[in-house]
Amino acid sequence: MIKDFKHLLEEAQKNEPVIMSVAVAQDDHVLDAVKEAMALKLITPILVGDEAKIREIAKEVGLNLDGIRIIHEEDITEAAKIATKLVHDKEADLLMKGIVDTSIIMKQVLNKEYGLRSGNVISHIAVLSVPTYHKLFVLTDAAMNIAPDLETKAKILRNAVDFTHSLGIENPKVGILAAKEKVSDSMPATLDAQALVEMNKNGEIDGCIVDGPFALDNAMSAESAKIKGMVSDVAGDCDILLAPAIEAGNVGYKAITVLGGGKVGGLILGASAPIVLTSRADSAESKLYSIALGAMKASHKA
Repeated sequence: MIKDFKHLLEEAQKNEPVIMSVAVAQDDHVLDAVKEAMALKLITPILVGDEAKIREIAKEVGLNLDGIRIIHEEDITEAAKIATKLVHDKEADLLMKGIVDTSIIMKQVLNKEYGLRSGNVISHIAVLSVPTYHKLFVLTDAAMNIAPDLETKAKILRNAVDFTHSLGIENPKVGILAAKEKVSDSMPATLDAQALVEMNKNGEIDGCIVDGPFALDNAMSAESAKIKGMVSDVAGDCDILLAPAIEAGNVGYKAITVLGGGKVGGLILGASAPIVLTSRADSAESKLYSIALGAMKASHKA
């Protein structure tokens, strides 16, 4: 069980460094995070972008560029293409989004010729640490899939389960979120939750324990579940929370980080390699956590 991000970084350091290509790397938070990740020996970076700006910012943040490969490309779209192609061509193990719109980098990821398509659903995970919970947990999907149907939810869930295995969690506990904990024909999210539980029981979704539907309080608090008379091995001890739709996932993620003092790292899963995809406004600390998560996933795959 990984308790917090300090513990996560310690675990990530046990693996050999992986090669990470950075698309449009000329950003202070990105290069600061790269510096810290290199100091921890998590990565060997390849920086793609405007070389003059990269060198200027690297000097400002104290990143020594000696021995680091820099590919000069001023055009943002072309830089994203080059960084993606490095991963496609196996010259890098994971991809990081720098100071570029998500739509631009994802267009390159989904390119049929040189992208990172795998045939799986592409989904986002937010890995969160909050003072009120006893371990790291995953929230999915808060950024990619808008209104997933049952089949898509199952694929999103499989992505998250596979990821938690890379953290050493062999049988993660999954809580399927809804607005209430009872199945109701008038609430499709509860019906999907019931179906996902059955899929887990019959082996269609394996490597985890699935329960739900849960309202957020009884998913994260065993005491709350007890008060409501629920009997569950998952309630109060979830490793993964599956949101019913992007609005719920996104609001929950931002409520935890903005109002609840939570720390976060984020990844895109389902491609042929992990993608470190954070908001341009995210701190260097959050970007470092995301790099560590990507490095652990890439190492696990290798």
